[in-house]
Amino acid sequence: MPSTEPMQIDSDADRPRLAPHVRLTFDPARERHVLLTPEVVTVLNATGATILGLCGGQWTVTEILAELHRWYDRVDDDEVRRFLADLAAKGCVQVGYG
Repeated sequence: MPSTEPMQIDSDADRPRLAPHVRLTFDPARERHVLLTPEVVTVLNATGATILGLCGGQWTVTEILAELHRWYDRVDDDEVRRFLADLAAKGCVQVGYG
């Protein structure tokens, strides 16, 4: 039976990046960033787009969180980790190590 628990993100080692079949782009018709997969278009808020814009595989989750703290007054670290874990569970984000 598959687990219903979201994938865990270990901020010290994980380096999230978009999966090869996923694209982050700005949709002028919606005037919002969207995450495009072969079957789904996900409309993102500005914070979600910023988080995914930092997910290029070079930065750890800890480094992404530090950058978000520089740009925003309030950042819920656990919420960011859940956001990334949910997208990883859906196959939109891949996690590399080290």
